[in-house]
Amino acid sequence: MTRADRESEWAADMRAALAGDADAYRHFLQSVTPHLRAMARSNCAKYGAPASDVEDIVQETLLAIHLKRSTWDPVRPITPWISVIVRNKLIDMLRRSARHTVPIDDFAEVLAADEPADDTPAAQIGRLIGRLKDRQRAVVQAVSIEGCTTREAAARLSMSETGVRVTLHRALKALATLQQSKPG
Repeated sequence: MTRADRESEWAADMRAALAGDADAYRHFLQSVTPHLRAMARSNCAKYGAPASDVEDIVQETLLAIHLKRSTWDPVRPITPWISVIVRNKLIDMLRRSARHTVPIDDFAEVLAADEPADDTPAAQIGRLIGRLKDRQRAVVQAVSIEGCTTREAAARLSMSETGVRVTLHRALKALATLQQSKPG
């Protein structure tokens, strides 16, 4: 599949998802995940972040895509929008770890860009997260809101790192379902 074909497929899936097609959204997330992983792996290697951070960046990116999907402009390409989210999650990870210095020149255009306004009120997100199962809510709170690494969340919640990742993934799917079923 060419880049243009992939771009076209992802954009079509996201447009359909924004119109309420849950199957298209599921297909979008499944098809974009391997590419998120490759981008995260490449960026971690480039900036000396441990390979163990790759899955954390992927999961945080998937959550950000879910929560910010309404900020994507359907008339613009989707790949640059996704790439910015991956880079932002890498920057967040490096900032939290405070073990790396990241040259700001590589991120100048991202930092200079205006962040699109978030159409989803924080209270609405809080209500959706509040409807998750206790374990899912705790993982989302620890990883996505408080910024814990998978390892830190696992230690805090007495879970394995794999368990945290699986729970976060399931929480993302649950949030997608809850968002789709909310009264319009």
